[in-house]
Parts: sequence; C-alpha cells; structure tokens
Amino acid sequence: MRYGLQMTNTPPPGDRIAKVLARAGVASRREAERMIEAGRVVVNGKTIDSPALNVTAKDKITVDGKPVSEPEPSRLWLYHKPPGLVTTTKDEKGRATIFDKLPEDMPRVMSVGRLDLNSEGLLLLTNDGGIKRKLELPATGWLRRYRVRVNGRPKDEDFAPLRKGLVIEGERFQPMDVTLDRQQGANAWLTIGLREGKNREIRRAVEDIGFAVNRLLRVSYGPFQLGKLKPGEVEEIRRRVMRDQLGLEAEPEAPAKRPARPQRKRPPIGKKSRK
Repeated sequence: MRYGLQMTNTPPPGDRIAKVLARAGVASRREAERMIEAGRVVVNGKTIDSPALNVTAKDKITVDGKPVSEPEPSRLWLYHKPPGLVTTTKDEKGRATIFDKLPEDMPRVMSVGRLDLNSEGLLLLTNDGGIKRKLELPATGWLRRYRVRVNGRPKDEDFAPLRKGLVIEGERFQPMDVTLDRQQGANAWLTIGLREGKNREIRRAVEDIGFAVNRLLRVSYGPFQLGKLKPGEVEEIRRRVMRDQLGLEAEPEAPAKRPARPQRKRPPIGKKSRK
C-alpha cells in the first residue's frame, strides 16, 4: 500500500519516536535519532530510517531486537564513580564500564555527561533521556565543582589564565573558578568550578599552564552533592527534590482509594442481640 500526503492540519496521534525512546530510558533523543538512522529501531515489524514518526502505546517497538518497555516514572540517582571505569555502555578495548558495576536491581539508566577513565566522584544517572538532555545542555549553566590534586608547588597567580579563560589548540575554554586550597608535600590541592563539560577540560587546562593533575574528584553537579557517598555506591534522589530542582511538573498519580468503611456486625435473623 502506498501512503500519500493527507491534506489535514490535525497532527498524528502519539509522540515522536525519538521522544518515546528517550522517555523509556533507551537513549537521549539525539542518540535515539542516530539509532534510527542506523536501522536499529523496528516499529510494528518494520525497520524505520527516519525519526519523523509518531507512535502510540498500541505500537510495538524494538531496539536491537529487544522490546521497548512502557516508560517508567522519571528517576535520578547519585553515583560515586570509582577511577578505572569508563562511562560508556560498551568499550571497544574491553575495559570495565560503570554499567558493569552498578547494583543488579538498577533499571536501565544513562549517565548525565561523563567522567574520564581516571576521574572519580559524582556522576548523575537517570532513566529518562529528556532529563539527561536537560541536565547536559550548556544553557543550563550549572556549576560543577571538582577537588583537584596537582603535582608541584603552584602559586595563586599561576591560575590567572584559567580564571580568564584560555584557548588550547584552537578550542576555547570558558573561565573557571579556581581556589588554591593547600600544599601537601609535593602536591597541591585545588577546588575548580566550571559550567561546561568539554573532554578532559580540567586536565588539559592545568597542563597548559605547566602542571599535571594526578587526582580529580567531582564533588557536585549543580545542586546535587557527592556528600558521604562511597566509591561504587548509588543513592536515588527523591522525586519531589528532583522535580523541584529541575523545574519539572509533577507526574499524574493514580487516584487514592477511599478506605473501606467498617461494617457493623448484625445478629443472625430470628435472634435478638443481647444487651
């Protein structure tokens, strides 16, 4: 059957396929669109090659041969990433990923941004691709703070280029908040805050001014704090807190059932109750 253009202003029912995949925790919208272009998504038995498709709950969707489940309520977790793990679902070099080490009872989740192999600390995880995209957008401008250990004996004025913003190999880095905290033997501890997340940004910037980072620990991402979370531990953020911090609308809840009214026991027919 050939499908022609329908001369109507009524939008098709449902939501765009990429939005549905993101909401189901498969991937962000942009990643879902790439999956579709790669021929990995099947709707009602037919492989699709364009994200310009609306689907409803009646449609059967699979990704890489696996059925896509109904979207769950949006959730967000704090995760203390240990060093030595990569922040990808699969690694071409066969290295362990954060997803290999998450608790078995965790649902399918995505990381919000990344921490490189040797970096550690706070990583946000979510089951909602829309939340992932919202948190990663540069326009959000949330401050991310890091505890950074560098080799050497720097002076406060050495970090002026980082505070002004610098250009490395043609790539511009935005100004960073840098505090020189203390000297510890041959190393110095810094606190660095930035509002963008370019690849290995802090390591490259510090190296550009003549020092080397030998430990990097993210301690906060916007309002979310690492706190006392131990390496490898996961803690879910309360949904009310998540909604308040992200400016999300409350998800509809099932109407509460009225408690059953206690029934008075009546005496059997023909018998009078004793007083």
